[in-house]
Formats: sequence, structure tokens, C-alpha cells
Amino acid sequence: MRLISPVLLAALILSAAAPALAAKVGQPAFPFKLKTFDGHTHTLDSLRGQVVVINYWATWCGPCKAELPAMDAYVRQHEGEGLRVFAVATENSVPATFLKPLAAALSFPLVARFSETHYGLIGNAVPTSYVIDRAGIVRYAKAGAFDAASFDATITPLLAERAPPPIAAAQIASAAH
Repeated sequence: MRLISPVLLAALILSAAAPALAAKVGQPAFPFKLKTFDGHTHTLDSLRGQVVVINYWATWCGPCKAELPAMDAYVRQHEGEGLRVFAVATENSVPATFLKPLAAALSFPLVARFSETHYGLIGNAVPTSYVIDRAGIVRYAKAGAFDAASFDATITPLLAERAPPPIAAAQIASAAH
């Protein structure tokens, strides 16, 4: 009888489990907790009823540098409509002092800490974005930059949807996990 090496076995287990743990379009969003540069803490539950965008970006990424201003302009135009965008820098080595001027200029917060593994880079690429609708369902999960038109086409229909009643939102959260 031939034995499978422990390394191969571990790789098979991890590769089989990894896709099941990733946020998927059409499925309830996994709970998360993030802390922004301005010191506020947000969870999926605290954002229920709003459209949430989690955007991974990098300071060295050209498409990210074009995407952030496009998202900023959209957020400013749709203020008060229930849209929350959170920008997560992928480099842990970038000092906070470098990011603070950008954080002050944007209409949405930069994330200082994001404690969640289900919303990672897709294909190890930046930018990567996740969009969660008002009911807590992942509606978008892709690598690649938004431009103004594609961000509008993705977000505007979601903003037009009504938030679910609190009971329905609680049922979705409990059914998700």
C-alpha cells in the first residue's frame, strides 16, 4: 500500500477547503470587523442595510491610483444614499504617516486593520473589490480596477434596492453561518 505524504495530504485538504471559505457572489457575506484610520470600528452587522465596498489597493498599483479617485467622486455624488466604501492597503510596511494625507483627502476611510480571511485578494491581484448589498449578499467579487462607468453600473442598481426589514436581515445573518 502506498502512503500519501503529509505535505501532499495537507495541500489537498487546504486546496479543497480554500474555495469554500472565500466570499462568493450570490452568497451571504461572511462577518467581518475592520478598524479605520480614524479609529472607528465597523462590522458587517453594523453596516447592514447599506451597500458595502471592500477595496484592496496598493500604493505602487497604477490602476488603483486611477480607481480610488473614481470611487471617491461617486461616493461624494451619492452621499447619504447608504454607500460605505472601505479601502484596504495591501502593504503592511507602509507607515501610517504616509497614508494619513490620503485618508484625509478621500470621502471614505482607509482601513488600518481588517480581521477577516474570507475577503482576500483574488488571484493575488490588486485591485480586488467585494461589493455587499443591503441584505448582506455578496454581489460582486473580482480582481481588476473599476473606472467611473463600471463603478456606477455596479453600485447604482444596488443603491436603488430597498434595505430588508431588520427581521429579514437577522435571518440572513443566521442562515449564512
